[in-house]
Amino acid sequence: MNQEKLSITPEANVDALRELGQEQGEVLRQKHEQVGELSRETNEQTSERARLEAMENAISVEKKSTSKEKSHSPAARRGAISKRELDVTYKRTLHKVQSEMSTPSRAFSKVIHVKAVERASEALEATVARPNAMLAGAVGAFVVTLAVYLIAKYFGYQLSGFETIGGFVLGWIAGLLFDYFKVMITGKHS
Repeated sequence: MNQEKLSITPEANVDALRELGQEQGEVLRQKHEQVGELSRETNEQTSERARLEAMENAISVEKKSTSKEKSHSPAARRGAISKRELDVTYKRTLHKVQSEMSTPSRAFSKVIHVKAVERASEALEATVARPNAMLAGAVGAFVVTLAVYLIAKYFGYQLSGFETIGGFVLGWIAGLLFDYFKVMITGKHS
């Protein structure tokens, strides 16, 4: 059989098998005419039988390809993915990735992927630990610490240790305000 004709789509498979059946019937008819063993009526019956076999094969191939598409092919799926399917896929992927990790990494992964820890992390990420706020906090801590250090060195003061923490808090607040005003002006969440 010609594999190129059978591997495209179920509809193409049916058409290809139909053509293949007709070709086989034609080949059989030509062979029997050359030998001279069969009459014209027998030749037509053989041709018809070959066509019927090809149709049966086409139907069985179509049923098999349809059932394979339903069970194995994610591209054949229609509609939105349900919450349950999403959870099953997530757990399967997580388990596969964890099986490839070292023992300490796997243990840490299992701890941070507990539902309660994930939800708490997502809540903090959405409110307090915003990327712009964290970046502004780090930059603010650096700038304030550097400025206070240079001033203290020039005037001979001793640092207390709170400068870095205070600078981070000031930068963090500036970052939160930046995010807030950005959303107020543009209307888009980042």
